[in-house]
Amino acid sequence: MRTNEDRLLPDRSLTCRGPAKCGDITRAVDEGYSMIGLVDGRFEDVAAVWHKEILYALSQGVTVLGAASMGALRAAECHPFGMIGIGEVFARYAFGGLEDDAAVAQVHAPAEFGYTAFTEAMVTVDATLDAALHVSAITPGEHVLIRDRANAVFFKDRSWARIFEALAPDIVDAAGRLKPFIRNVKRQDAEALLNVLLEGKHPAEAGGLTADSTSWLFNETTQWRKLRAQH
Repeated sequence: MRTNEDRLLPDRSLTCRGPAKCGDITRAVDEGYSMIGLVDGRFEDVAAVWHKEILYALSQGVTVLGAASMGALRAAECHPFGMIGIGEVFARYAFGGLEDDAAVAQVHAPAEFGYTAFTEAMVTVDATLDAALHVSAITPGEHVLIRDRANAVFFKDRSWARIFEALAPDIVDAAGRLKPFIRNVKRQDAEALLNVLLEGKHPAEAGGLTADSTSWLFNETTQWRKLRAQH
């Protein structure tokens, strides 16, 4: 079933949809898609993408990739079952010790305005601080202080302007020192996933991780059957 949010690229056999919610992956499997890439997801006003529906897709032989945001988070959780994680944000969750789901959270505009982001995710802040630290633009102590101040800003209010304001009493010229290193790591990872879909790259070429999806059996639980009945 196509929705008003679908953006079709028939020459690429690709359908782009807005941020996913619970049931969307199951629906895509039932519609016959053989490869699904999960990037952004809704989580506050509706139920988030459920791990169970990812496992269902994998059990049906569907290739499921995740990157950048909700996709990276779910890929880190489900890659032992065969979901393919791509990019830096995925690596931070899977291997870098990042555990906070909210690290990818952002406020964005509705569909009619292209889901434009209004705030910054902590994974972007982390990537920026790591890049600045790597070339000694900030000290290790400043790295810790800046991250703590940024993380203390509620995700719905977190912007670079608010972060720099919070740093002003303690960090000299924070904006001038950090702006050259700001990296939209979520966008970069999303583009890497898109390249897999558009160019037919093997996931490993985009930093992906594959696992055996045939060594387990999908269990149709009561909750799963309820979800299927709803969708």
